[in-house]
Amino acid sequence: KGEKITLTTDYEFLGSAAKLACSYKSLATSVTVGQKILAADGSLVLTVLKLDAKAGEVECLIDNNAGIGERKNMNLPGVVVDLPTLTTKDIEDITLWGMPNDIDFIAASFVRKASDITKIREVLGEKGAHIKIISKIENQEGLENYDDILNATDAVMVARGDLGMEIPPEKVFLAQKMMIRKANIFGKPVVTATQMLESMIENPRPTRAECSDVANAVLDGTDAVMLSGETANGEHSEAAVRIMANTCVEAEGAVSFDSLYQAVRNSTLNLFGSMETGESIASSAVKTAIDLNAVGIIVCSASGTTARQVAKFRPPVKVTVLTPNVRTARQCFGLLKGTHSVVINPKNADDINIGVAVEKWVSEGIAKRGDAVVCINGSQAVIGATNTMRVIYA
Repeated sequence: KGEKITLTTDYEFLGSAAKLACSYKSLATSVTVGQKILAADGSLVLTVLKLDAKAGEVECLIDNNAGIGERKNMNLPGVVVDLPTLTTKDIEDITLWGMPNDIDFIAASFVRKASDITKIREVLGEKGAHIKIISKIENQEGLENYDDILNATDAVMVARGDLGMEIPPEKVFLAQKMMIRKANIFGKPVVTATQMLESMIENPRPTRAECSDVANAVLDGTDAVMLSGETANGEHSEAAVRIMANTCVEAEGAVSFDSLYQAVRNSTLNLFGSMETGESIASSAVKTAIDLNAVGIIVCSASGTTARQVAKFRPPVKVTVLTPNVRTARQCFGLLKGTHSVVINPKNADDINIGVAVEKWVSEGIAKRGDAVVCINGSQAVIGATNTMRVIYA
């Protein structure tokens, strides 16, 4: 603390006590004197003292004592960074490894505008059009362009760690609630992540504040919550997963699903004026399940779109997605709220597949004879043909 240190954009420089190298080539032209630079998730704070754009160096004052390792992240609060959407290595990872290995999702870091998503889709091309993109919102620019990003993306991740470096930490909860709320209305899955049970990297039990954080994310309307360091390098990874799951279950027990359904439906109509056929049927199915106290909803969905629309309206019951597409099954299961996927034989009629699913529910004790089950399917077994909602009894 109190000493000076120089940041250089010469990434070949090995580093010393007086100078550290960073990979951001435009650092010296992006920051201004007096600005803060945060390193290693904010554990090290630097104040810019002097700029040398020609040499690509920034002289800083160290604001606090900290120890950092190699290749730690760096945040420049309020700066519109001059970085490409995808680096050459990113493109190689996607095209040479991801696509050949049949990946289901790409989680894109620091998405700043809708054109970032467009660029990724261009790289994926027609061959990778099935791959879903999860946009990680991690800075002020991403927040400002959130509506456009939401229109373009398949799902959203509220990445509170870097976001808390880029905007004042006391405003992160407001950004989280805004992003989750809008994603719910648009029917896009939303994941809340970063530092949820951070103390469990070292401790066997989380703090009460951390459990409340997980529960509040569920009450806000998140589809999924995610652990990071807790399972990547934590000492109590299994316990962290178990405690997070139990907390989610407790939080969902406090939700009024009828009120939640009405809120999502009314907000959708207020924003868009009307619904498409499939979305209207999904809305009706969830309302019917609530009114009848149905034991579950069965969705026949080739692409997963109808399953996503059902999940949007937050059904309080089990949702089983019957799909002939293994990839659709993987993309629905676990990310779409409350859904469970089953891969079916495409040669069988929907009625046969639904009947098998209901019988399995009975044999597993999920349903009893006479229980109502809401079913959604299409008159034709093609993508986009969902037009039927009915009630059957186990």
